[in-house]
Amino acid sequence: MGRLTTHVLDTAAGRPATGLRIDLYGCDDAARRLITSVTTNGDGRVDGPLLEGADFAGGRYQLVFHAGAYLRACGTALPDVPFLDEIVIAFGIDRPDQHYHVPLLLSPYGYSTYRGS
Repeated sequence: MGRLTTHVLDTAAGRPATGLRIDLYGCDDAARRLITSVTTNGDGRVDGPLLEGADFAGGRYQLVFHAGAYLRACGTALPDVPFLDEIVIAFGIDRPDQHYHVPLLLSPYGYSTYRGS
């Protein structure tokens, strides 16, 4: 069975991003719908898959990482309008029988992601 997971690392601080809110949306041609909202734990992960089993279906999705709120909560000095506030990663699931892992490496002025394992 396939599943969707994520992991967030704060590369500027050199540690997992603890307490970062993530929203998962399903997207179709008409609109996007909120599927779940989670917060990262002490390891920068969430306590279980974002999607799995019958809920894990092919299609288009968005992960919204609330980076600005996380960075402010950590005491990072940010301008009134931060360079990165919400990081939206739009991706597709074509093979719902596989594991899709979408990690985020975060700093106040840059990020990277990839399809992990």
